[in-house]
Amino acid sequence: MWPIKFVSTSIGKKIIMAISGLSLILFLCVHALGNAAILVSSHAFQTYADALHSLPIVVFLFGLGLLIILLFHIGFGITLFVENRNAGGGRYAVNSRVVQNSFASKTMPYSGLCILIFILIHVFGFNNGPSGVEVSQLVKHYFSNFFYSIFYIFSFCALALHLFHGFWSMLQTLGINHPRYNNGIAKLTLIVPAFFLLFFGGIVLYFLTGLGASY
Repeated sequence: MWPIKFVSTSIGKKIIMAISGLSLILFLCVHALGNAAILVSSHAFQTYADALHSLPIVVFLFGLGLLIILLFHIGFGITLFVENRNAGGGRYAVNSRVVQNSFASKTMPYSGLCILIFILIHVFGFNNGPSGVEVSQLVKHYFSNFFYSIFYIFSFCALALHLFHGFWSMLQTLGINHPRYNNGIAKLTLIVPAFFLLFFGGIVLYFLTGLGASY
């Protein structure tokens, strides 16, 4: 069957990695949009959270789809890494780059592992909080904790490092590569990781510095 033949090839695996990676980036954008309500007020964020939980079937299906995408991304990422290491090449080798990021490339498995650990802890923490405590208050509780906040910021640093190489590789795999646009693509390679780091890290600092005391 052609799907099996497709995923058995190197380019097939890379395309799946690129599409799953793009899907995860789009999720981060949606997640950032929802979390922006935190900076408005606790009431605004709680209203957003309540609206989501009023659609349990949609949330379940969305979460299941996201989990499948994540598992595909991890599974094929590990497979590509092992194959390229056994072949003596670099993961997602690219002939030329406008932005050099050999460190980000070499540490992709480790930054990916950090992100996975963060996801597990983050999801468990917000889905298994004290009963009767609203999610808006859980946000303040966790982000006012110094050690959790440092762990959160460190995890988004790992995400930024992961995206620094992964975003460019994704565009290359999808054929978005032209000398006329490479400078703009190179800037996006920096802007996209920086945006997520500054946005999500900024929310943590909002509470950690005491600015969110009246939240």
